[in-house]
Amino acid sequence: MTVPMPEPEARGALPIDEVVAPLGASVGVRTVTTGPPMTPEVGRLARRGGEGRARDRALAAVAEAARYGPGALATPANAITMLRLVLAPALLVMIVREPASWAAAVFWTVLAFSDGIDGRLARRHGTTRSGAFLDPLADKVLVLGALFALVAAGRFWLVPVALIAVREAAISAYRTRLGRQGLAIPARKLAKLKTVVQEFAVAFAVFPTTTDRHLLAVTCLWVAVALTWVSGAQYLLDGRSAATRLGHRPAIA
Repeated sequence: MTVPMPEPEARGALPIDEVVAPLGASVGVRTVTTGPPMTPEVGRLARRGGEGRARDRALAAVAEAARYGPGALATPANAITMLRLVLAPALLVMIVREPASWAAAVFWTVLAFSDGIDGRLARRHGTTRSGAFLDPLADKVLVLGALFALVAAGRFWLVPVALIAVREAAISAYRTRLGRQGLAIPARKLAKLKTVVQEFAVAFAVFPTTTDRHLLAVTCLWVAVALTWVSGAQYLLDGRSAATRLGHRPAIA
């Protein structure tokens, strides 16, 4: 014989939704309940909850970026940058010995594209003074080293490569001078574009599929020379303007 159990309301107990939902909220567990359709007030409360979660995610991102202070050296971004610097000599030897090979092409592609990876990590974890110095250094070592290696291998003429090297050395010295005055000039998009074109010039010279199209690599190299010098002049003007606004003596006579 089955004895029927009384309903919760008949026993004077609360409905199950009124018991489980507060308990789940207190421990952070999302509960699914059945009930009437969502009202405007419930919708506003739900939106507020979404805004709270977005705020929590933003705070978590800020906390992650603050893990490494401006003076930090051992950061994920710096680790990749140092790896690029350490591997650069091996790439240059490969280019000198056999400029057009798949090994050199793949190696160059990996090292060139890793620049974007360490930049993304730097933005995620916070920029550092060491990273601001090491990242441009790694770029110059890789690009100029590869260009001079291609000159040694007879793939490029010395003159355009020397023009690029002179500009890079001059701007590096000028950036150091501005830094001593407490000025930091951000790179413009044209400066980033010239680095990309330089990397493509190297890629066209080392990839076996384009090695027979020597004119393509040479043309790309001369375009890189033009962009390099124009962006350099742009940087000089930006530095002079910043120095004048802050009351420093103009860096250019």
